[in-house]
Amino acid sequence: MKYSKEEVLQYVREEDVKFIRLAFCDVFGRQKNISIMPGELPRAFEYGIAFDASAITGFGGETCSDLLLHPCAETLMLLPWRPEHGKVVRMFADISHPDGTPFACDTRSLLKKAMADAQRRGYSFAFGAEQEFYLFKLDAEGMPTREPYDTAGYMDIAPDDRGENIRREICLTLEQMGILPESSHHEEGFGQNEIDFRYSDALTAADNALTFQTVVKTAAHRNGLFADFSPKPLADQPGNGFHINMSVKPCPGSENLCYMIAGILAKAEEMTAFLNPTEASYKRFGQNKAPGYISWSSENRSQLVRVPAAIGEYRRAELRSPDPTANPYLAFALLIYAGLWGIESKLDLPAAANVNLYTADAKTLEHYKKLPQDVHTARRIAAASDFIRVHVPAQILEIYCGR
Repeated sequence: MKYSKEEVLQYVREEDVKFIRLAFCDVFGRQKNISIMPGELPRAFEYGIAFDASAITGFGGETCSDLLLHPCAETLMLLPWRPEHGKVVRMFADISHPDGTPFACDTRSLLKKAMADAQRRGYSFAFGAEQEFYLFKLDAEGMPTREPYDTAGYMDIAPDDRGENIRREICLTLEQMGILPESSHHEEGFGQNEIDFRYSDALTAADNALTFQTVVKTAAHRNGLFADFSPKPLADQPGNGFHINMSVKPCPGSENLCYMIAGILAKAEEMTAFLNPTEASYKRFGQNKAPGYISWSSENRSQLVRVPAAIGEYRRAELRSPDPTANPYLAFALLIYAGLWGIESKLDLPAAANVNLYTADAKTLEHYKKLPQDVHTARRIAAASDFIRVHVPAQILEIYCGR
């Protein structure tokens, strides 16, 4: 349900809400929040709530540190793991300067702009997220270890799969929050899990991706475990992927889907610094179903983009290179612009790579361009890209690529 400001104020009065969290994220997608009391909510809606941005990565220095949070009423969610009496709710917030101008490093607003640009051109994009995570045991002091919660494998069942009840708790919590998981299962790695979501618009999908990580970490903590979303937690086990499913409408005869994929493939190298922002991100590539080359195919999981077996409204493209350290707002915005560029250019889709690129010989691999092999190369390519400079604010580009 999407609420209006008046409905939020009424809900807070009638449902014994004692704390309202205003949530946002830094440029790397790390969620932040400030809690306010119910009596401050009217002021938050009318004027915004000031906060010191100087301590948040990329949000400015001490000389220009004040920013304002403006709650988005339609994103109201109850946090069901908090007390039943004296409830806690959360809303995502837009960020502005004190004079009311939008804050350039607010990546949620950047995604809103990308969606509006696509809408003006007659297109809408839908996204579905698949984020993998590991469950690790804690030591005697409650600190995370690198000991997996189980040694089960892909889609194993209990008792080998010890994460089954935790995934169930996560899914039920998400349902209480109005987020609908589609499926869940044990992944290939020891202690590794995955929960997938239904398609939605880009902003809802990005909000849900942030919410998902919070719910998973909370559920793991309640069960005496640590949830790890990092790209490569264990050297001898598969990395964590953030597989992004994407479709576009209108899509007559799947032509626009093909153009969209062509655009994403053409800009993949330039976008990689934002889809894989850490040094560890590149330890995934080229193994355990993580792509190493810029290629596509139907169903083939060794490719950067695959088109899963589906018909009609379920036909989509799956991008397999990102990992959960990516900022979903920034990632989805760039994918929209890359897709639009492919569609409007009527870009030809390269021939499908119907081979296993993990086992292909050197002669076969000569025909495919590699993804950047390290974060420094990815940053250099992004910094030199006209496409990136057009769609990523200079402040964000400097934070990602100027270091």
